[in-house]
Amino acid sequence: MTTGLLLDPLYADHDPGPGHPECPGRYAAVTRAVSGLLPKLVAIPVRAAEVSEIELCHPLRYIETARADVAAGLDALSTGDTDICPASYDVAVRAVGGVLNAVDAVMSGKLKRAFCAVRPPGHHARPSQGMGFCLFNNIALGARHAQKQHEAGRVVIVDWDVHHGNGTQDIFYEDGSVLFVSTHQSPWYPFTGHAEETGGGKGKDCTLNIPLAAGAGMTEIGAAFQDKVVPAIAKFKPDLIMISAGFDSRVDDPLGRFRLTDADFATLTQLLMKTADEHCQGRLVSILEGGYNLDGLANAVTAHVTSLLA
Repeated sequence: MTTGLLLDPLYADHDPGPGHPECPGRYAAVTRAVSGLLPKLVAIPVRAAEVSEIELCHPLRYIETARADVAAGLDALSTGDTDICPASYDVAVRAVGGVLNAVDAVMSGKLKRAFCAVRPPGHHARPSQGMGFCLFNNIALGARHAQKQHEAGRVVIVDWDVHHGNGTQDIFYEDGSVLFVSTHQSPWYPFTGHAEETGGGKGKDCTLNIPLAAGAGMTEIGAAFQDKVVPAIAKFKPDLIMISAGFDSRVDDPLGRFRLTDADFATLTQLLMKTADEHCQGRLVSILEGGYNLDGLANAVTAHVTSLLA
């Protein structure tokens, strides 16, 4: 068995409040969705990340602020628009720790691929600001961990969430060792990710934004992957491919207007697996971001994880 799965019941303890789209029911929907696949998947151990590990992308002052905001019983982070509850800090650091364990398993060769069903999501978290339901940037921290602990020189992050991963972009914008690629609805929250944003300094041409209009589906997104995403990855020659797997780009999601189907997610997953096989020995780590229609989320995750098992 070469595909790992990260689940942790603690991820359901983050509860931003009644009616919030990023609800504990998302975790329940995902766990139900993958239950039939568990015999084919390797369980990835769970743990809390160390503060020093979170500091790979977030300054200590922000980490301490997030912890203090939660301890003080605030309803939202003082740095941004992320709603929180008394368990939010512990859940967020456990999400990061689980992702780092998944990266360890894939980079060490114990697993070829992994899917991390984490909450809260992470791709909107900027270095010193939580926003868009996110406290810490799970995928960015995974990429930095791969570089620090496993000497991964170059990492690709592909973000197919309907919302632009502004936090991930900010963290790596002037870096050069991480290629950040995003297909996203535009204009739409967080109103970043213009095609002209291509990186700066050492990171010049290491950001690829593909903004698309509401109503886009596989015709537009599939063409973007074939014509732009895959060639960019091939040129970059990564040691690891990571996916910000946001399933709010699925048809009928309440927070997006894209029209991807479950079959489309399977196709995109298979395309990135093929690309990983060609360029980085198949190493691929996928991390849950958005997806707020619970039935749709479950079906899309099933298609995604089933593809990862192939």
